[in-house]
Amino acid sequence: MEKVRVSKLMSEQGLCSRREADSYIERGWVLVDGAPVTELGTRIFPNQKITLAKPAKARQEASVTILLNKPVGYVSAQAEKGYRPAVTLVTAANRFEGDRAPFRFTPAHLKGLAPAGRLDIDSTGLLVLTQDGRIAKRLIGEDSEIEKEYLVRVEGKLAADALALLNFGLSLDGAPLKRAQASWQNRDQLRFILREGKKRQIRRMCELVGLKVTGLKRVRIGNVRLGDLPPGKWRYLRGDEGF
Repeated sequence: MEKVRVSKLMSEQGLCSRREADSYIERGWVLVDGAPVTELGTRIFPNQKITLAKPAKARQEASVTILLNKPVGYVSAQAEKGYRPAVTLVTAANRFEGDRAPFRFTPAHLKGLAPAGRLDIDSTGLLVLTQDGRIAKRLIGEDSEIEKEYLVRVEGKLAADALALLNFGLSLDGAPLKRAQASWQNRDQLRFILREGKKRQIRRMCELVGLKVTGLKRVRIGNVRLGDLPPGKWRYLRGDEGF
């Protein structure tokens, strides 16, 4: 049995993200078989028991996850080409009036807040921003199977077998896509449900079958729906919700 980095094992076990693991290790908040580990890069056997000290657990419990209805014109992560990142919309003034979560917004809720997944600059809808590496891993980890649902306005004529191809049979970047669910909502709108998130995936899929996307909105991630959250507004993920 080969030894593995503690941070890698912590991520695989869903304890936190690798970045968080390194931070906890540096602070002495990670215990292996009851003994603290403080050196980054430490390797252990996979069958050894990893636990978090109370300060790490307290930090996780205090972390927040924010749901934002991203408008067109904002990028999901770092600013680029003069466009603002979506996180700049997370202000006290932009909080959804119907938010029922028992949190009082503070600047501390912006520290380490990062998108768990992306939406293109010209796409709208549900964007998850989180301080919790466990949620980020669940949504965008390599083995994530969380469904993402989109409503997509299109132009063009679809060939008889093209809808079947949108469901399964297309490849992007030299690799076959996972099985999707694509169906007509009305004469110019499709509904997509995906379990992966390649760059501009739906737009590129539609191009392959002769369709042009004119509007794209993400309306659901896992069990969490966009609902009546207005464009540009945000709310907290509540304790009774989960992806």
